[in-house]
Amino acid sequence: VAGNIRLGIPALNLNDGPQGFRSEAYPGSTTAFPSALSAAATWDPNSLFAYGSAMGSEFYKKGANVQLGPGLCVARVPRNGRNFEYISGEDPFLGYTLAQPYVKGVQSQGVIANAKHWVNNNQETNRMIMSSDVDERTRFEMYYPPFEGAIEAGVGSVMCSYNKINGVYSCSNDVTLSDLKEKLGFKGWVMSDWGATHNSSINQGLDQEMPGALFFSNSEMQKMLDSNQTTIEKIDDSVYRMLLPMYQMGIFDRDLPDPKDIQKNVTSPENIRVARELVINGSVLVKNDGGILPISREKSTKKMTIAVVGLAAHKKPYISAGGSGHVKPWASVSPFEAIQDAAPEGWNVVLVDSDDPNTAKNAVSSADLAIVVVGAYSTEGADRNSLSLDGTQDELINSVTQTLPPEKIIVSMSVPGAILTPWEDKVGAILVNFYAGIEGAVALAEMIFGKVSPAGRLPITFPNKDNETEFAPEQWPGIKLQSSYSEKLLIGYRWYSHHGVLPKYAFGHGLTYSTFSYSNLTTSENSISFNLQNTGNFPAAEVAQLYLGFPPEANEPPLQLKGFKKMFLQPKESTKITFSLNTRSFSVYDVNSHAWKKINGNFKAYVGASAADLRLKGEIELGSAVKNSETSDEKKDVGHTHGPLRSAVTATARNLNIFEL
Repeated sequence: VAGNIRLGIPALNLNDGPQGFRSEAYPGSTTAFPSALSAAATWDPNSLFAYGSAMGSEFYKKGANVQLGPGLCVARVPRNGRNFEYISGEDPFLGYTLAQPYVKGVQSQGVIANAKHWVNNNQETNRMIMSSDVDERTRFEMYYPPFEGAIEAGVGSVMCSYNKINGVYSCSNDVTLSDLKEKLGFKGWVMSDWGATHNSSINQGLDQEMPGALFFSNSEMQKMLDSNQTTIEKIDDSVYRMLLPMYQMGIFDRDLPDPKDIQKNVTSPENIRVARELVINGSVLVKNDGGILPISREKSTKKMTIAVVGLAAHKKPYISAGGSGHVKPWASVSPFEAIQDAAPEGWNVVLVDSDDPNTAKNAVSSADLAIVVVGAYSTEGADRNSLSLDGTQDELINSVTQTLPPEKIIVSMSVPGAILTPWEDKVGAILVNFYAGIEGAVALAEMIFGKVSPAGRLPITFPNKDNETEFAPEQWPGIKLQSSYSEKLLIGYRWYSHHGVLPKYAFGHGLTYSTFSYSNLTTSENSISFNLQNTGNFPAAEVAQLYLGFPPEANEPPLQLKGFKKMFLQPKESTKITFSLNTRSFSVYDVNSHAWKKINGNFKAYVGASAADLRLKGEIELGSAVKNSETSDEKKDVGHTHGPLRSAVTATARNLNIFEL
């Protein structure tokens, strides 16, 4: 966007995207960071700040002063083609919490962050013309909080989306844009998504039309002034909203960027390190029967032969997804190459460079261990056809299981969100990432051979079957270009807890190479505290999670995430964790007063390792005495089969009555 030389206003240089600087003209000149959903899987604000800061530094060095990210939409639809691009996962509190360090990280580098896509842009099918029909309470409780987090962090700009909300285009929607600026207190400017402006909607709250000026040109603005359709004060407000973040980021105080900056290779060893640590922090070990991982020389008395199987293992690795969030890496190591390099000396690592089931079945017959590398592709502009792996990859895994027993099979998956695992009971370990970027393979090898433990947790639920949450066609993909949010608050783990259904892998789930115990719960209206100990023999990180159950009269889902803390502990080390609570923690959005309303009564407090693995239970009677109790206290990350784990989780859930709240 051209500057104003006469007034000394610098140009705005905007660039995609939310997970790294995308450059079609100079591909490979920036770091291909892990996807935003991969960052969400860290459940770690410190990692999100490092993520934002590293990306912001590369945008700055390229001459950009606006980064078109973070993506904040909540994953309502498991098959949404763009879920990989959003840091909220399926939970508004997770998005609210992680949006803040991301924004602060980007803007610490003098680059304006852009929170997108406002709002209810929860599917790619017919996204340009679809109406998301959402009631007021659902918008405020489920879909606004991640943007609130960005606003509290001082985000400079917000992008309005292509879709309609309740029949009115987002960039012309005076209700939702008023909510953003007045109720949520956003002080920066609203820009349209590219081509999402449908009229001269400055009065409704749009400040900048992108990428051209069809409706917001000088002549159109002058016509509106002359015909009293807008005021100079309204135009001044839009200008002020754009100038303010530019001043705050120091854009007026520095020299104009050199036009040749765009050609620079701005990767750095430090940013590569950040990318690799993000992969480790965001990789989710969803299954590890018998402690098959990590692989080590100590577990074998002989030199092993490891077969690395699949096209994704070498020829066609999954690095990033498609669309405006795609970043081409300057170079990459394949999973096969990384595993080969990291394997103990003398071990034989062989490549089965095929997704053909018959080829793989025969090729692994002489292997001591098979690592099957698979994935699913997704892109902006289209929802996924299913929640299955690409092509013949499910059959590929099944073919390997016909030759080797479960304790000799490891599956590594790169996926854009929820995925089905119909072969789950036939393999020993499953390690998941959500597009790991340039350092994915190196990090994978470090985790497989035990240099570090995986530390991620699922930011979304893995279902047992496609459309397990029973969306009707009018909900998704919509009928007559209308998508009804009639499920209201019941998406993701909220649906599962409400209906008493145990998913394949729960929201918040993730194993490590160690075990953890929870004890000594104390609760009050202001805080909840407990002790956490690493009871195993491997240094690892646990993500302790707090869920509240509201009094029945509040008409809320049985469980709501209200706090989480990631702690790295040495073997036998323990620590005390405290979650702070405030008025908002106990509030619902009241449509009569159009404001948040604190609920009185008996609240249930659950602390545990996932939405289905709740270790401690307490009660909070606002203004009254507090009761505490404890349940199962240790998660067996190593040495438990997933079948008994599922039974234990079901029993725990029933003991806590989370399905009957």
